[in-house]
Amino acid sequence: MRTKRKVFAYITRGDEKNRELLVFEYKGEPEVGLQVPGGTIEDGELLIDALYREVKEETGLPREVLDFVGKIHKYTYYPDYQDKAYERNIFQFEYTGEPVEQFEYVIKSHGRDNGMTLLFRWESLNNLPQLAAEQDKAIELL
Repeated sequence: MRTKRKVFAYITRGDEKNRELLVFEYKGEPEVGLQVPGGTIEDGELLIDALYREVKEETGLPREVLDFVGKIHKYTYYPDYQDKAYERNIFQFEYTGEPVEQFEYVIKSHGRDNGMTLLFRWESLNNLPQLAAEQDKAIELL
């Protein structure tokens, strides 16, 4: 069984009682589910470089509005009906930019998602909807 390495970013804002998570859906494809920014670590790429690249590609947010908190979890995800595994590395950033409730961003990457539009919004951690493909596995660690 092959293992692909992935990074995910839990981008949060607000104090402990009112903390929110930045999530997105693909425009016109709500069936794909609610997700957090992330993606595949390229061959030879450092974990932290992949993290910053994926966050930039998927959100367009500049580093200046993201305070790096740290790595919060690592686990292996085994999707149903696939003969592969994913090493998932989950990191947290605190958003420090201007308050924006929702925004759209068109992905700029060399991957198959280039040109797709993502619809971003903040969701309260107190009643967070389920995220796609177990991307919420480490939410309780925030």
